[in-house]
Amino acid sequence: MTTLLTLTPSRRPDGVTQLTAVGEIDMSNTDALATAIETTDGPLVIDLTEVEYLDSAGLSVLFRHVDRIQLIATPLLAPVLEVSGLADLTTVHGPGGA
Repeated sequence: MTTLLTLTPSRRPDGVTQLTAVGEIDMSNTDALATAIETTDGPLVIDLTEVEYLDSAGLSVLFRHVDRIQLIATPLLAPVLEVSGLADLTTVHGPGGA
């Protein structure tokens, strides 16, 4: 069973693409996340503020793209990004940041 995840691309005022994720990111839907990231050219901001759950499969997708992504995360998700080491490899902003 695939966990519900909505991925909405948009353009930020600075011209950078933003991908807003809503729901849960787990091994059942990481292909959709990977495709959304891989089909976007240039730098990408991924807004995770509406993500309720992020497992290691989701983290591995983000790790593959640290050279071109920035993340927006809530204080609840930020420790996961820090403990995993992802926050050491890319910029992580709080809500309203980036």
